[in-house]
Order: sequence, then structure tokens, then C-alpha cells
Amino acid sequence: MADKIRIYFLGAGKLAVPVLRALLEAPEIEVLGVATQLDRPAGRHRRLQPTPLGEFADTINLKAERIHNVNTEEFVSLMHILSVDFLVVVSFGQILKQPLLEAPRVACVNVHASLLPKYRGASPIAAAIVNNERKTGVTFMAMDRGLDTGGIYRQVTMPLDGAEYANDLEARLGVLAAHHCVGTLNDIYHKRIAAIPQDESLASVTGKLHKKSGFIDWSEPAMTIEAKVRGYYPWPGAIFKVVSRGKEIQLHLTAARVIYELNGKPGQILRADKKSLIFACGEHALEILKVVPQGSTEMSAAAFLNGHPL
Repeated sequence: MADKIRIYFLGAGKLAVPVLRALLEAPEIEVLGVATQLDRPAGRHRRLQPTPLGEFADTINLKAERIHNVNTEEFVSLMHILSVDFLVVVSFGQILKQPLLEAPRVACVNVHASLLPKYRGASPIAAAIVNNERKTGVTFMAMDRGLDTGGIYRQVTMPLDGAEYANDLEARLGVLAAHHCVGTLNDIYHKRIAAIPQDESLASVTGKLHKKSGFIDWSEPAMTIEAKVRGYYPWPGAIFKVVSRGKEIQLHLTAARVIYELNGKPGQILRADKKSLIFACGEHALEILKVVPQGSTEMSAAAFLNGHPL
């Protein structure tokens, strides 16, 4: 049997989990090590929580190093000592510097959740949904010093129907990447494919999402707001505030529907009764279907209005 392809895996987000699983199960791949981001405090009690990749590794008793900075001399030296063929990076969240990029014998390969050069950067899945794209996919890319600017080894496309939520789409893209990752690494290793430079004239960049990204601006078209409800789920969420009995209440909007037949002043409540809750937007109107009041659980808009008349 030929020598196995030696890889070291860097990942953090949910996208990385099915890819790592596929690599661990592939007989021609030897996973020499796995690293993820540090555990971080989360929730009301600020307890330390592993990354999704770290949590997966823990459940299968696989050691995943928690590394604050992979660009240290110690870590770069380890890659040389292990004689890794590939450093595979999926939804990791750290910038790799030149000494680490040059450490693998073959390449550093990144799996990015968009059809590069479109939607480089930190939030490509949300961007595809918010911009109502009709397709997205995954790109296997040769990493360089830029932000998702390296040559493309392979792209796999997935159609979108305009009803996707970000968490579900991330899971589907992870499965898609997992299905093609072993074959792609084999093809690169045996020089059956090479990295093709990206067309810079088609490039766009997405920024990191913040909590304020989710606050609803009612002056935007209803179609845009509805897309943000799905694209920003579950975090940072689509957030707005209402006043009931003199008290301001913050709501996370989790499901909505565009009403093309209605218009009004942006932010105006066009209807709030047992049947529906409808807000006017910059263009058309938005029917609120489901919300999560702060400190509560998800409920229908009608159920919310039963206890909180507007």
C-alpha cells in the first residue's frame, strides 16, 4: 500500500466537523493532529465552551489542541517535525503567516464556504442568504498571505431556493465539503489538479458579524429584512423592540414573510391582533411569524400579542 497522505487539521466552526470526520475515516489519509481555538465563556453563567470542532473531538475522544496562536515558532517547528503533506484549514478563524504557510510539503488547503472570489472573509454563508443568491458552494483553495485570495483547486456548487437559514446551510455545506475533501486532497497530492488564480475583478469581501449587525432597520425593503432573519440565524439574530403597557421589550425575529400588497411608513405597525403582526418597511411590509422575547422561548407572534398588546 502506498504511503498515506499526512495532514494536520485546523478547524473551529460547524463547517469543519463533517470534513474532519471524512478525513478520519479515509484509509488513504493519516491525520497527524487536530487543533482548534481556545474554549470561550458563553451563556448567562459564562462557562467555558469548546468550539463546535472541539466539542466533536471531545465526543469521539480525539485530542484537539486548543491553540491561541498557530504562528508561533513552536507550532511551525512541529509541522516540520511531523513532515505534514497538507495543513487543512476549515472555518478556523486565525490568519496563517508565511512561515506556517510554507511548512507543509505540498500545500496549505483552505475550505471556504462560498464560490470564491465572491464573499471572501468571515461571513460568506450569511452574505449569500442576505443577498438572495441563487447558488453558493464550497471552494478548496491554496492558502496565501491574503484573505481568501489564493488559487482555486476545486469548487462545488449548491443551488439555493431562498428559504435557507444560516445554521442549516452551514451544515449542508459542511457535508458537501466532506464529500469532496478526500478526493480533492488526493488529486492535489498526485498533481492531477493545480491551483488556478482567482479573478480579482469579481472579488467581494464579507466582514465579521457583530451583535449590532442584527438590529432591524425598518427603512430597508421587507425582502432584505426577511433575508437577514434567515441569514443571521441563530447569531446575531434579527432584533427589534416594541413597547407593551409602557415597557420596552426586545425581540429576536426568527420567522417572517414578505407582504407585497401592503406599504406604509417604515416601522409603522400595520396590524397587531390575534391573526397577525405586520410592520411596514421601506418597501412593502413584513409579517412577523415567530419571535423569541428576551429571556423567553420561541413563540408565534399571536402568542406574544396575547400577553403583550401593542
